[in-house]
Amino acid sequence: MNDSRIRDNNTKTAENQAPVQTAQTAAPVSTKALTTCALLTALALVFSYIEFLLPLNFGIPGVKLGLANIVVVLALYWLGPRYGLYINIARICLSALLFGSLFSALYALAGGLVSLAVMILLKRTDKFSLTAVSAAGGVLHNLAQICVAAAITRTAGIFGYFPVLLLAGLATGIFNGIVCILVLRKLR
Repeated sequence: MNDSRIRDNNTKTAENQAPVQTAQTAAPVSTKALTTCALLTALALVFSYIEFLLPLNFGIPGVKLGLANIVVVLALYWLGPRYGLYINIARICLSALLFGSLFSALYALAGGLVSLAVMILLKRTDKFSLTAVSAAGGVLHNLAQICVAAAITRTAGIFGYFPVLLLAGLATGIFNGIVCILVLRKLR
């Protein structure tokens, strides 16, 4: 009898337990938010895989639609910057692990983190539309990647390619922003 009372006192249901907060987690994460984040990460990974399998050749080396960035922008506006960051990092790391390389991870991390940081800052000002924020993210993504390429190759001449990447980043960012607006309308 004594043992069962101890066992009953030590086993609590999830409803009775307070969310655990540590120095690493600023706020508790709900099951719904975690599940949504996992589903969006999976969707971003699927989009990355589709672009890997079916590369669209625009006649410009390295230019992609960046479909996975739609999911990151969607997370930024729907769930907030913290979840946008989680999804972005998880997608980049998983993509590099599954069908990329160390170099693809470096390029993607540089582009993804810089573009997300800029998008978060622009969004916080409330002065830019979602499409403008996404377009800025597309441009800065390409700029960060070309900076990594210049650092790796130690060739400053590679920046001559930036005007082309600027236009590509602008176009894909606008496209992704428009798609994101349409999806957010359905979610709200």
